[in-house]
Amino acid sequence: MSKKLLAATALASCFGLATAASAEAPAKAEVVGTYADIAAAIYADSLSTAEALQTAVAALTDSPSAETLQAARAAWLAARVPYQQSEVYRFGNAIVDDWEGKVNAWPLDEGLIDYVDGSYGGPSDENEFAALNVIANPTFTLSGEDIDATEITPELIAETLHEADGIEANVASGYHAIEFLLWGQDLNGHAPGAGNRPWTDYAQGDDCTNGNCDRRAAYLAAATELLVSDLEWMAAQWVEGGEARAALTGDVDAAISIMLTGMGSLSYGEQAGERMRLGLMLNDPEEEHDCFSDNTHNSHYYDGLGIQNVYLGEYVRADGSSVSGPSLSDLVAAADPALDAEMTAKLAATMRELGQIKTAAEAGFAYDQMLERGNEAGQALVMGGVDALIDQTQSIERVVATLGLGDIAVEGSDSLDNPSAVFQ
Repeated sequence: MSKKLLAATALASCFGLATAASAEAPAKAEVVGTYADIAAAIYADSLSTAEALQTAVAALTDSPSAETLQAARAAWLAARVPYQQSEVYRFGNAIVDDWEGKVNAWPLDEGLIDYVDGSYGGPSDENEFAALNVIANPTFTLSGEDIDATEITPELIAETLHEADGIEANVASGYHAIEFLLWGQDLNGHAPGAGNRPWTDYAQGDDCTNGNCDRRAAYLAAATELLVSDLEWMAAQWVEGGEARAALTGDVDAAISIMLTGMGSLSYGEQAGERMRLGLMLNDPEEEHDCFSDNTHNSHYYDGLGIQNVYLGEYVRADGSSVSGPSLSDLVAAADPALDAEMTAKLAATMRELGQIKTAAEAGFAYDQMLERGNEAGQALVMGGVDALIDQTQSIERVVATLGLGDIAVEGSDSLDNPSAVFQ
């Protein structure tokens, strides 16, 4: 018996799990059903919290004040909690991955939307529209076509502005566009502090700051309306009879592979690599996932929780109720109890590491600061999360082999697989 298996067996014993006898395996269709039920609950919660955000945005634009701006920011932060737990569904589920860029694309060239600091710069060879500022410019030319943006609508944002000229950095819709409109740019570099957009950016008449307050309010309202409608669509895909749910039912082995693909790809290439290791390698505070609000520590935490949810078959809803059922953990425990104990323990270890980042940030050690070159404490916190995510991916791959599913396509990242390429 290998040292690794011995350790896993000992760990299983510590958790009070039998290793000599296997539990009865649940039907794979039941495991897939739990996965779909959790998705339905997560997207329903994402929708309801986005609707609460829309209400708060309406209060801000109707009666601008420091209080209504703060309430809108709080609603945005609350809306991120369920949505981040959905990201594990993106990888493997084509219907989610094809849609995700509408609601969570990042990073963005925020100068496309509104005013920016002079240090931001202007149009570049890579993006001619990086400083378009559609809020200040009701007419402009895009790809040789004259655009009338006098009325800012969800359709204008979705069909004309988002990924304008085919450039991914031209993010005009979704959570991060709204985040920018609520917080403004974070100009603090590696110092603590989020964006500090004044509430007077939404004031009317002589109290308006930075111009075009009416158009800024219209853009914020339209972007929030679009987010709600996009989430309505995705929530409908996961209810009974929905397209996303139906796509999983034809081949349960393929559906189990999709579940593990999501877990592995989010763990490894996306979160450990693109969202954490890359920012640390570049020492770039702009590589934060929620860079305007300084909420990245929470985004990382709830991404990790989403991975754990899928394996354990459990999700705690926004109202405190829960959704649970037969799980991957049950399936693995029936085949190899020691491996299930190992996988469960590694997921818990990852959540501890991500929880330490979250706790430190909430205590005043901002994620921006953690990314600063030479900040050993910050590097240790971030790399603790990275290493734990990589470690759990290795166990996910063992789960795939144990369940006889063949290979799965786990997304990679140059920051992990070819670090020298990052600086080329």
